[in-house]
Parts: sequence; structure tokens; C-alpha cells
Amino acid sequence: MANNQAKKSILIFSTAYFPLVGGAEVAVKEITQRLPDWQFDMITAKIQSGLAKFERIGNINVYRVGFGLGFDKFLLPFLGLLKAKKLEQKNHYNLTWSIMASYGGFLGLFFKCSHLKKPWLLTLQEGDPPKDILRKVGIFKKWFYQIFQKADYFQAISSFLYNWAMKMGARSGEIVPNGVDVEKFKVQNPKSKKEKVIITVSRLVKKNGIDDLIKAVAQLDIKLLILGEGPDEKKLKRLAERLNLKEKVLFLGHIQYNDLPKYYSSADVFVRPSLSEGLGNVFLEAMACGVPIIGTPVGGIPDFLEDRKTGLFCQVNNPQDIAKKIKEILENDELQKSMVNNGLKLVKDKYSWDKISLKMEKIFKKL
Repeated sequence: MANNQAKKSILIFSTAYFPLVGGAEVAVKEITQRLPDWQFDMITAKIQSGLAKFERIGNINVYRVGFGLGFDKFLLPFLGLLKAKKLEQKNHYNLTWSIMASYGGFLGLFFKCSHLKKPWLLTLQEGDPPKDILRKVGIFKKWFYQIFQKADYFQAISSFLYNWAMKMGARSGEIVPNGVDVEKFKVQNPKSKKEKVIITVSRLVKKNGIDDLIKAVAQLDIKLLILGEGPDEKKLKRLAERLNLKEKVLFLGHIQYNDLPKYYSSADVFVRPSLSEGLGNVFLEAMACGVPIIGTPVGGIPDFLEDRKTGLFCQVNNPQDIAKKIKEILENDELQKSMVNNGLKLVKDKYSWDKISLKMEKIFKKL
């Protein structure tokens, strides 16, 4: 018990957490499990029925508030604040940490307003265009700006998000990207196959450009594997049917995170023609598995994708150009090999979670 009390403690505010998984949730889990000398508690929205009010996941004590319904995230800033005050009285945290400037960000703001001397760290992982985010915020825009302005420090996963934070009035911060578990995501020996396979791992929403990718596949003799779920799924399936691609475009739905490496390794090229992107963890995962990547020059993607060195850029909203770039990779073995080798080196040098977690620990200590 005495040893536990000696640990530095952090209270995390996150809209969602495992088993509800996105890039931000993976980042928090990977970072915290590499810092055993710290105590982490988290307040998050319950969102789904059947999830426990409390459980320990990895190195985090997870407290869920709400009723197990989708609207729990709207209640998080209010129910979460009551829970945070109770936990603070008991544990006297060294700092608080909001994951994204969303519902967890509002909770962090409310807690900061009642605990002015408590250091507050804001992490930015947003993938939607800033103008869309501001539109969704609507009448709460004034408070949304205060999330940036009142945070003592921020960590952005890309230069794009760093610049956005500074425009929003943030005081000071730095770029620490998301990473990859290089022990899990690595080059494997896939089964030999006759046909060429393209893969994308994406939430099925407009901003990920999956409709453009499907249109590109219509111009090529290849198979496309689409991993992920989302509100645009029916629309995208109808598009594939209309283009007579039912046999060539396979919607595989949600795939367990631990199973992703074998899917990446079965593919010849990874493509996500995003309209916006905070960073793009899935690109890094594909690179770590030795798969050449194609992406658009938007958001945080240019932080790791150097054209013709670590991947190929394709134009936004341009199926013809996407098809052209896929064809180029499939027909140019030398280019493919060079990009794969450069990608593997980049991921190991800059994006391993071991290195990322040490950078995050420095921020924690600073605050």
C-alpha cells in the first residue's frame, strides 16, 4: 500500500475507452501500460449496456458514468465532474489529462475551473476537419475555445493539430505522435496468392474517402478488403453493387485489434484517401507490417508520408489518381521495395510506443 501511495497519479478524462476502440483509446492504453511507476484512473462515458461501472484495464482503473446508452457522452462533463471531485478528495492527483477536445475536454475544463491549481494536460487526436468540429460545437463554441485556452499544456499527435491548437488560443504544447506496437505489427510471411489485394482499415465515414477508393478499384483488376464499420456502410455497399464490384470489394466489418497484423500482411498495398486526418495510426501499422502505403497530403499524413520515399501521395477526391498510384506500386518492384524499407526504418526510429511513452512521461513530470 505504501508503495502505491508513492506513485505519481493522473486522472484521465476520455469520452470512450476499451472495448470501444479508436486511435486515441489505443494510444492511452499503449502509453499507460509502459509507465508502471504511475497510477492512472480514468473517467469515461459508459455508452454501451453491459459494461462495468468500474474495472481495471491494463494499468488504468476505469470508472464509467452514465446509463449504458449512446447519449452518455453528452452527460460525461456533468456526471463525470461529480465522480472526479469524489476521486480527487480521495486520491489528490498530481494532474488531470483530457483525451481530445470533445466531451472529455469539456469535463477537463469544468474540473479545471473548480481546481485552478491542478495542472491539466490536453491531448489532441482529432481526425475531423476543424471547421466541421466547430460547426458541431454550435452554441457551445465559447466554452470549446476555453478547452484550449485554459489547459496548462497540450500534446498534439501531428504538426497539423499543433497549429490548430495554437490558432485556438492554446498556451503552450508540443508534438508527440501516436505510435505502433512493433512487436505486434511486424512483417510476416503471408500465404502465396494469385490476385493482388488492396486493404484499407477505416471507420466508414465520408472523411476517409472510401467511396473514392471503391471507384478506383473499378478501374483495376484487384481485390479490395475494407476493414471497419460506420454510418456510411450501406451507402458504400450500394456503390460497390452499382459498379459491379460485389466479388472484388469485400466488407469485412469490425476486426479485433490483435488480428489486424495478419490482414495487413496479406495485402499488397494499403490505401486510405482521406479528406482529413489527425495523424492516421493505420498508416503506421501498415508500414510496420511491410506494406507500401498510399495517402493524401492532408492533416497529419505529411508528418510521416514523404512522397516516393515512405509512400505515395494521391490527390483528394480523385479515383483516377488513386488507381494510377496503386498501379504504379504494383508494377514497380524497385519503388515498392524502397518505400517498404524506408517505412520500416521510420516506424522503428520514430514511432515505437516505447519511445512515445518516454516522451509522454517527460510531459507528465514537467507538469
